[in-house]
Amino acid sequence: MARGRRLDRLRLRTDPENPARPAPGTVLCALDEIASPGSKGFRWREGDAMFAGFVVRKDELVVGYLDSCPHAGWPLAGFAGRYLTRENDLILCAGHAALFKIEDGACVAGPCPGDKLFPWPVQVRDGQIIVA
Repeated sequence: MARGRRLDRLRLRTDPENPARPAPGTVLCALDEIASPGSKGFRWREGDAMFAGFVVRKDELVVGYLDSCPHAGWPLAGFAGRYLTRENDLILCAGHAALFKIEDGACVAGPCPGDKLFPWPVQVRDGQIIVA
C-alpha cells in the first residue's frame, strides 16, 4: 500500500471524529472478562471507517489504547490476537516486536523510541468497562 494511503487510514483510525469510534458510555465488557494481567481487543465498523482498540487490565489498573502501532500503523496483536508478552508485563507489537509499557503506552524497545501508543479513554463503572 502506498505510504500516503497508509497514513490516511492511520489518521482515520486515530481521529477522535472517526464515525466508527464507539461513543462515550458504550459498554465494552464486564471487568471479570479480562484476566489480571490480561487484555482484550474490540473492533467497530461504520461504512468504510473502522475503529480498533484494546483494553489491558493489570491489578486495579485498566487502560485502553488504539490498536495501531505508532511506528507502522498496523494492528498490534497480529493473527494471534495477543497484546501482551508471555510474561504479561509489557504490550507487544507482533509486527516488529516493539514493546510498550502498560501504564502509559511508552515504547521501551523496538523501532519506535520516544513514541507512545494512542490512548483510548476507558473506565470501570459498576463492574463494566466502558468508553469514557
